[in-house]
Amino acid sequence: MSPGAMRFPVAARMRYALRESFGVWMMSGSGEDAARAFRDFSGGTVPVGWEVTRLPGDASNRSYFRLSGPGRFMVMKLAAEPFSSEEGPSGGASRRLPFCDVADYLSRGNVAVPEILVTDLDAGFLVLEDLGDVTLERALAAGGNRRDLYRWAIDVLVDMQYWAFLNPDPSNVAFKRSFDADLLMWEFDHFREWGLVEMCGREPDAADSALLKAFFQDVTSRLTAMRQGFVHRDYQSRNLMIKDGRMRVIDFQDALVGPFIYDLVALLRDSYVKFSPSEVDDFLSYYHEVGRPLMPWIPDIKEIRRLFHLQALQRKLKDAGRFVFIDRVKGNPKFLPNIPQSLAYVAEAFDHLPEYAQARAVLKRYLPEHF
Repeated sequence: MSPGAMRFPVAARMRYALRESFGVWMMSGSGEDAARAFRDFSGGTVPVGWEVTRLPGDASNRSYFRLSGPGRFMVMKLAAEPFSSEEGPSGGASRRLPFCDVADYLSRGNVAVPEILVTDLDAGFLVLEDLGDVTLERALAAGGNRRDLYRWAIDVLVDMQYWAFLNPDPSNVAFKRSFDADLLMWEFDHFREWGLVEMCGREPDAADSALLKAFFQDVTSRLTAMRQGFVHRDYQSRNLMIKDGRMRVIDFQDALVGPFIYDLVALLRDSYVKFSPSEVDDFLSYYHEVGRPLMPWIPDIKEIRRLFHLQALQRKLKDAGRFVFIDRVKGNPKFLPNIPQSLAYVAEAFDHLPEYAQARAVLKRYLPEHF
């Protein structure tokens, strides 16, 4: 039995009761039926006996469709270049579609991911198990208990990290690419270009540019010195779904090796659910409680808090820049309202990292309303 399988009953303790709050869809038909229907739809023909609904898009270049008829399925329409990442250098090449490669790896560790029913790269789509509509975000909106749901999400994260810790797979695309200094600096430069210059409408002067570059390099060196491991890269409330009493992980195609704290930051500093400092501290303590007995390299709680704020500083600066980029380049302004909260998280991280007071002062000169 795999370590993930052994741990799953611990991760799921007292959680199965939640399944009674949400519907369970029983599928009939087959993935091949759905694939044929989607080919008809893509060719301009209404598939007989099927209804095809395009789902609202997010920031991704992929698009999603729900097929309802003899069964219910999800179709992922792939991007024009499905083997590359949309955010920064792609790293190691893969002969297999990254989504499929990472899905197979996680499922071997008993991490709940959508079943891939049909892969049609020639036509550019996958047929997936339909996980329904209950994301972690929606479960909260429906009255779910915040503490229980987020502890559940942390359990799943620890399961995923523990599996990867014991079973690294150099042949898998996630282990061929990393959150190295080049990628971290690319994200900082992305913020500088879009979240700073584009937003405020002017370039920092030479002295401020030099200080910011030194700041970016120092944070990068500290992040790359941290314990590295499997990173989902966008482990947040819209990429966790509840079905059949399990929390299911989606949108993992950009997984790579990076700072162990990264996914915890993504979860507790996402753009859609806000927590008080005391709630964040409680969740960090819980991560330490359940994770350290399995992975003794996890540091003490004081160090976890410090590393959390360091990673939050980097990720939320990147997010702010990314949201502007998505608006200006992709013509999608829906994420612009998330910028103030992202930069508020940066300001909070600065509160815990006084050694970066000069960098904070520079950002305040150019973005005074946020700092």
